[in-house]
Amino acid sequence: MKVLHIIPSVASVRGGPSQAVVEAVKALINAGVDAEIATTNDNGDDLLYVPIGKLVEYKQVPVQFFRRFSPKVNSIREFAFSQDLTTWLWQNVSQYDLLHVHAIFSYPSTIAMTIARLQRVPYIVRPLGQLCEWSLQQSYQKKQLYLKLIERANLNYSKCIHFTSEQEQQEAAPLKLRSPSFVVPHGLYIPHIIPNARQRLRQQLNLPDDEPIILFLSRLHAKKGLDYLIPALSKLLDYHFTFVIAGSGDADYESKIKSLVIAHGLQNRTHFTGFVKGEKKDLLLQGSDLFALTSHSENFGVAVLEALAAGIPAIITPGVALANMVTQENLGYVAEFDITAIATSIKQALDAPQEAKQRGDRARKFISENYTWDCIASKLISVYTEIKKIPTFTALN
Repeated sequence: MKVLHIIPSVASVRGGPSQAVVEAVKALINAGVDAEIATTNDNGDDLLYVPIGKLVEYKQVPVQFFRRFSPKVNSIREFAFSQDLTTWLWQNVSQYDLLHVHAIFSYPSTIAMTIARLQRVPYIVRPLGQLCEWSLQQSYQKKQLYLKLIERANLNYSKCIHFTSEQEQQEAAPLKLRSPSFVVPHGLYIPHIIPNARQRLRQQLNLPDDEPIILFLSRLHAKKGLDYLIPALSKLLDYHFTFVIAGSGDADYESKIKSLVIAHGLQNRTHFTGFVKGEKKDLLLQGSDLFALTSHSENFGVAVLEALAAGIPAIITPGVALANMVTQENLGYVAEFDITAIATSIKQALDAPQEAKQRGDRARKFISENYTWDCIASKLISVYTEIKKIPTFTALN
């Protein structure tokens, strides 16, 4: 089976969903599927320095990059228009048995679905949380118009819609889309244990050996709820802790967050690391005591999964789709989306560090048994196999 994955960007700055596509394709190839990626050279405000218009190996998977239109106007640049990608898709899409399209409301994904419809090539679509209630409320009128004119038809013509959590699936239900859907979560590779990670991280940050570290590791964006987490931490200034913010985002938003830290008296106990990856990221995850993501909305929460796999408990809010799992398996703490409630959950973890550690140990074991990429690839192959049995498109109104 030959499967083409389409996504606007695989750049690390685009966060977990983009990285998940690379890892999923790697696992599919290891399982015997002929899979590759077509994308743009988007890298946030910049462009990736990669070969253009030919199949290359990128992070151990075959990827074709196409030029992204890069005007100075941010909203147009973010749409990731690519004429080269359009031409290539039109000429080559029929060579594939199936397209797996990631993202909606973005040019590469929209044009891929449209061309697949016109050439009667089957495709499935993973909306990356864009059909969740919070996401649809952002730029509401623009998205409603986009849905009405283009994207609803693209979604309805898909063989299936791929959600990564039951919560994401449920939030999309009011749209009454006609395509069937399935849930297959993200996976991850369980990181190797770093010896003395706690001690090494505290030495790196020049902290006492017994200093609790609370970690936020994610893209810096308004939906991530730092405007709730930071005020919550300010209610706990009687406690010893260090707050680490690992991630990058829009320069104006980063400045806003730094001002918020100062306004709440946390400047002397907050470290900004910027974007991290590799061993530095693993050290942060394994050396911290608590992971916090108090997000408005997460259709999955890759960073949460990474933290749990590293063996630290997570404090999250109900908008994070992994909340039910965290509650049911007792892997951390789920606080209502409220400053006081978030502060109370953090206090609970700080007051009972041994109990928090036990939740973290339980989390690592649970994730390693249920969320490896080999397991996820096996589930996707089952879906692909079933889709091959579905007859060719019939028209949908």
